[in-house]
Amino acid sequence: MPLPHALSLLAAAPARLARCPALVGLDGFVDTILHVVAQRQTATEYTRMTETRSFAERIGEAAGRSANFEFVPKMTKLGGNGPIMANALSYFGLPITYLGNLGSPGPHAVFSEFVARCERVITIAEPAYTDAIEFEDGKLMCGKSETLKDVNWENILRHLPLEELRGIFANSELISLVNWTMILHTTDILRSILTDLVPTLPPLPDGTGDGKRWMFFDLADPAKRSRDDISEFLEVAIEFQRHFKVVLGLNFQESRQIGAVLGLPDPGDERDDVTTHAARIQARLGLETVVVHPTHFAAAADANGSACVAGPFTPRPLITTGAGDHFNAGFCLGRILGGDLEESLLLGVGTSGFYVRQAKSPTLADLSDFLATF
Repeated sequence: MPLPHALSLLAAAPARLARCPALVGLDGFVDTILHVVAQRQTATEYTRMTETRSFAERIGEAAGRSANFEFVPKMTKLGGNGPIMANALSYFGLPITYLGNLGSPGPHAVFSEFVARCERVITIAEPAYTDAIEFEDGKLMCGKSETLKDVNWENILRHLPLEELRGIFANSELISLVNWTMILHTTDILRSILTDLVPTLPPLPDGTGDGKRWMFFDLADPAKRSRDDISEFLEVAIEFQRHFKVVLGLNFQESRQIGAVLGLPDPGDERDDVTTHAARIQARLGLETVVVHPTHFAAAADANGSACVAGPFTPRPLITTGAGDHFNAGFCLGRILGGDLEESLLLGVGTSGFYVRQAKSPTLADLSDFLATF
């Protein structure tokens, strides 16, 4: 069973993680979590709309007419795949350098606690904004992302000289560059990294495995990007595998989209189907690890095989926005600590499971306690 060893990995983790710097980017959002009012009783009491389908039906009924929807703000928080994942990693004890659009000339106030937890923050543009309309069975992310156009290689170098950026890369054991879909310049940034940084990066020092750094990619719902764009990204990811240990993180729908681009059969949604699909993607791309995380379980594959673990699903989460980013942080934690696929998946679903119940990131102790009880 993977649980006892996963718990032992967590028990020994603090000293290891304190010596594991991570570079995370590239986005930055201010998230407002919203509930939709189904029926208003008083000025302070209302019934929440709990199902996405109900909201869709109300919108459909308004076709050719009009409708009024009331949204209740539940919280405003840091957002973006990068900040949420980086914040979760910081709670595990990794020294974090963050690069992204958190505000200009300085970070937006919503990031103040996060900035204090980081070793260093380089902010290159104003944040984007998201209204996250949450239901018990899903969420709708309504983004205002014009500022993401400023996340590009030229602007990065305006704020961070190439030699300094090279030093950050050289010092990082984990590099996570996420939200490819919304940051349209990401592929160009990755190509510039391959050309301008990678050839001169030294291997990691002894005691960190095979000398290769971990590189984590998350596409963040590429449905609106073309097949050619996705294919180009995958080619770049394969090139990164020559120099890094690349992990590609996907939710179930994203795995279907990648599979379609690769010409793979569309998977079913059962555990065996998803596990097989992850293995097919990993074999086709030749990446270190491919991980797919539906809502109720998660599966992964690497060159040594594949694995699947059940997740601690709850039908009434306090928050769902950021659950996938917390899974990614937990899974990367497992990879960094030398866990196998089952153990890494367990740390991933545990991190996400704690977050959606508590609406906060777990510490190592929180994660250990949570895993011991589900």
